[in-house]
Amino acid sequence: MNTPKVAEHIINWLKDYAVNAKVNGFVVGVSGGIDSAVTSTLCAKTGLPTLCVEMPIHQAQSQVNRAQEHIAQLKERFSNVSDARVNLTSTFEDFKTVVPAVDASPKLDLALANTRARLRMTTLYYFAGLHGLLVAGTGNKVEDFGVGFFTKYGDGGVDLSPIADLVKSEVFALGEHLEVPESIQKAQPTDGLFGDSRTDEDQIGASYDELEWAMEMQNAGKKVEDFVGREKEVYKIYTRLNTINQHKMVAIPVCEIPGELK
Repeated sequence: MNTPKVAEHIINWLKDYAVNAKVNGFVVGVSGGIDSAVTSTLCAKTGLPTLCVEMPIHQAQSQVNRAQEHIAQLKERFSNVSDARVNLTSTFEDFKTVVPAVDASPKLDLALANTRARLRMTTLYYFAGLHGLLVAGTGNKVEDFGVGFFTKYGDGGVDLSPIADLVKSEVFALGEHLEVPESIQKAQPTDGLFGDSRTDEDQIGASYDELEWAMEMQNAGKKVEDFVGREKEVYKIYTRLNTINQHKMVAIPVCEIPGELK
């Protein structure tokens, strides 16, 4: 990948889109991870107003520290960057008191994790509406079009996706080129939605390098029976998630009414 040229292409694409849409700039949720760090830096490099929003919900201190380090660095580098911090922990806890109580289960844990992501989406669109900004998505290609590792109408609820055609290794390469903090470049990827130390790999069962490989194999038309050992295990993980999460990756189905019924 020609990293400098890719960065320049995305920056120009972002700026052209915003100008044509007649909006003022961008708002980005900053988590302390590589995807949001790269996205916010690309937005900042357009020269348009870029609002970085930190939205902790029972967040690990290490994630908070990385997010704040990145935002501080961006504000030093770019005069068009501003920031806001909205601690959504109490909002999240209030939500849990007004919905019907259910017994603890993996389904409850996942529902609450997705609720965190949707509270953050709502917050970003509040700022977007207030300041005339576009919500810039932070999903990469493996997450958005490979395994569907995002929350529908949560971190998947955005106006445009500047890095969604890049796999994770390419995002890391961009991060190095864009000089995002080294602490972020070295951190294990995590969505931070469960309030514990689990990483993306812990949740998925495969690393991003393995998932990128599986994505390439699927595109090449390979089948599960073509592999053995760990490769077979990874490919099964990838194809299973790719299948069950198609509802996130395709357009919302619309029931079309026959003309003679109208």
